[in-house]
Amino acid sequence: VRMRLCSFIVLSLATAQAFTPSPMWRTASSRLPLAASRAFRNPVSPASGVRMVSFDVEGVLKDKGIVLPDAAPPAANYVPYVVTGNYIYIAGQIPMVNGELKYVGKVPSEYALEEAYQCARTCGLNILAQAKAACGGDLKKVKKIVKLVGFVNSKDDFYDQPKVINGASDLMAEVFGEAGRHARSAVGVNVLPLNVATEIEAIIEIE
Repeated sequence: VRMRLCSFIVLSLATAQAFTPSPMWRTASSRLPLAASRAFRNPVSPASGVRMVSFDVEGVLKDKGIVLPDAAPPAANYVPYVVTGNYIYIAGQIPMVNGELKYVGKVPSEYALEEAYQCARTCGLNILAQAKAACGGDLKKVKKIVKLVGFVNSKDDFYDQPKVINGASDLMAEVFGEAGRHARSAVGVNVLPLNVATEIEAIIEIE
């Protein structure tokens, strides 16, 4: 009986050793690409089911070579954003770059679709700049890009406004991942303030 018991113990130990996870499995997450490893630190809020932005947003911006402009002051009698509860309501942002207005004119007569896309991306960068200012300089407080409303200064026979506003939408997904996916409107209009090609406003949830 003792011999059988000893044989059983030896066999059990050998089996356990054979199925012990290798160091490769224990450290796999440490060798994931940078973006993927950040995703592991992007938990879902149990209360709302919303994916929290807990990774280093500034690091993502740096990795992608994205430089945010300074938050532009309002051009008339309004404030650039309002924080109420857990939401930031960001006023319409236009394609201002370092204090200089870019992309003045209609789509597609003066700006082709690809250029208008970049114009919308510029508006998106200004949205992020305002969000950063509203969060006291800490974009980690952003939980969710809730909605964008985009306006395109369009000729009457132009119907690709959604493709234009993708310039801002793609930026949000690029920076915030799943938390950057949002509801949206893309509206064609006959004219915009200062005759800019695009203007975009945003609603953002924060901690």
